[in-house]
Amino acid sequence: MSLQRESLLSNRVELTGSSEDAFELYYEKGWTDGLPVIPPTEERVLRFVEAVQREPGEVLSTEPVRGRVITVEKVAIAAVMAGCLPEYMPVVLTAAECMVQPEFSLHGTSASTAGSAPLIIVNGPVRQELGFASGHNLFGPGPDRRANATVGRAIRLLLVNALQNHPGILDRSTLGHPGKYSYCIAEDEESSAWEPLHVEKGFPGESSTVSVGASLGPVQIDIRRGNTPEALLTAVADQLLGLGPQHREMILVVCPEHMGFFRDAGWGKQQVREFLFQKACRSAQAWSDVFKAEVPEAGREDEPIHALRSPESLTLLSGGGPGGPWSALVPRWSKGITAATVTRQIPGV
Repeated sequence: MSLQRESLLSNRVELTGSSEDAFELYYEKGWTDGLPVIPPTEERVLRFVEAVQREPGEVLSTEPVRGRVITVEKVAIAAVMAGCLPEYMPVVLTAAECMVQPEFSLHGTSASTAGSAPLIIVNGPVRQELGFASGHNLFGPGPDRRANATVGRAIRLLLVNALQNHPGILDRSTLGHPGKYSYCIAEDEESSAWEPLHVEKGFPGESSTVSVGASLGPVQIDIRRGNTPEALLTAVADQLLGLGPQHREMILVVCPEHMGFFRDAGWGKQQVREFLFQKACRSAQAWSDVFKAEVPEAGREDEPIHALRSPESLTLLSGGGPGGPWSALVPRWSKGITAATVTRQIPGV
């Protein structure tokens, strides 16, 4: 597929000054996330569109509240600006297609005061083919994780420039969190005792997928003394209770050190889910006492209310560096009740 510059529909801006002048223009126009960006020249954008063999003007979605249109070309522009390589474009485009599905609730997750960000989880062979990091400093930066950093950032720049997701305009986050710059991880499938996320969701093991869900920041849990699944999950349950009742979706990222205890004990995902579901539970009155629920009706003060709506509310992932006792809970926006995680296979990779 070979495209001509005339196939691009976005407005052009002619610049005659230096690269520094271009950077300053992006700040002036509000086209950046606060960091410098790569200029999205016609040549660069065309290369990215050609990488997915799609038409630039193809509409992925029209945001239902503000009427903003998201096209393949807009995704390509964001990917260029974020510093992606052209071969990342299928991942970025698939993540964007996940995000515009109705069940993701794009407007609500973008405008909420809760300050969520789209968390992108990459599974399958594409992790290694494109160099997505899944080990040390899983949620953090590093020179070896261009794929993680730029793919996540591309989604943020798409929100900034396609939806005008600026603080105080559409983005009404009270605090936000650092994942709003870039929030992209890969699952460490090789170190896991369990089947990876995409296989659990029904995709072939040899396929590559992207899962996207509006998420709050990770809550790290230091579990040094526990050396059994029961001890580890009791500590996790204590943290989970602090996040409130009745989560429809919650992620637990299990580090390699903790994964070893589950492997040695022969615990599968469902056993972990069942234990944590039962352990993270309070009475209605106890929830009310910490302002995590409304005052219970008379006679129902002793009713047990779980932190998770069901054992299946827990998504289990393997990731992080070895040699440290840190796992993490990642809450979803609206507890995953009004905005669901969307998973799609990445075509052509």
